[in-house]
Amino acid sequence: MECVLLGSGGMMPMPYRLLTSLAVRLNGRIYLFDAGEGAQLGLKETRIGVRGITMIAVSHLHADHCLGIPGIMMLRAQMEEPEPLTIIGPPGIERFVRQTHENLAFYLNYPVIFREWAEDGVEPAYEDDQVRVHWGSLEHTRLCFGYRLEERERPGKFHAQRAAGLGVPKGPLWGKLQQGHSVVLDDGRAITAQQVLGESRRGRHIAYVVDTRPCRAIYSLIEGADIAFVEGMFLPEDGAHAESKDHLTVVDAARIAGRAGVRRAVLVHVSPRYDAEALARLEVAAKARFDRAEMGRDFKVYHVPLPESE
Repeated sequence: MECVLLGSGGMMPMPYRLLTSLAVRLNGRIYLFDAGEGAQLGLKETRIGVRGITMIAVSHLHADHCLGIPGIMMLRAQMEEPEPLTIIGPPGIERFVRQTHENLAFYLNYPVIFREWAEDGVEPAYEDDQVRVHWGSLEHTRLCFGYRLEERERPGKFHAQRAAGLGVPKGPLWGKLQQGHSVVLDDGRAITAQQVLGESRRGRHIAYVVDTRPCRAIYSLIEGADIAFVEGMFLPEDGAHAESKDHLTVVDAARIAGRAGVRRAVLVHVSPRYDAEALARLEVAAKARFDRAEMGRDFKVYHVPLPESE
């Protein structure tokens, strides 16, 4: 699993920093979080492309988080037989996309499935055979959501000695058991995966939280995450701006990440008031509060190892 940061800025794309957008890549599929103006530039620069984009999760209906969706959809439609696309987000995201499609009359050759937040809070927001994506309501100037992507649990460790002791011949049957399936031996005995596997192992957990003031929901979204991409928009000395606009400082983000037991925190959605050279100051301030915090860099690839391989 890889997390590719397509951009790390907030409010507007700058020559030295694109808008915050995160692509999570797993077995050829791309799960995209936010796509503001210029999102295609990040996709091109990182050579991710758009064919594999399976889902787009939108935090909220502010321009720097959703204006890039139509362009991605148009580019995707230039391919032969693209897979369906699922877009999840706040109420109004379907209307925004459909009205833009109608007004621009661009070509589409694949179905688009929408899932909007409802008050009943149906979970998960999205799921397939690889991952589940959960959402939580944050505190911003308008309805805004953070997300947590959880890779599905994997079968437990395969115990070869147990399999051999049960008379299972080495070969394809071992492989089926390792995948969690039951097998039937030549003598008619059924061997279940539970007989030869240890306890199931959790997958990798990734969190994405931007555009919010400090609130409890952040903790539940990022708790124990292998890597969390969290807004760190301002230096602590500019905290008044953060408070008035419902944003986090780098110290706020680092403090919350540390308390939530995050293994690695990448701070994003940086204000355009800070140029590229100022990133070092932001990072020093964050690390002083949580030593596993760092500032996100455009186009950087973050490899996420399986929990037990660290």
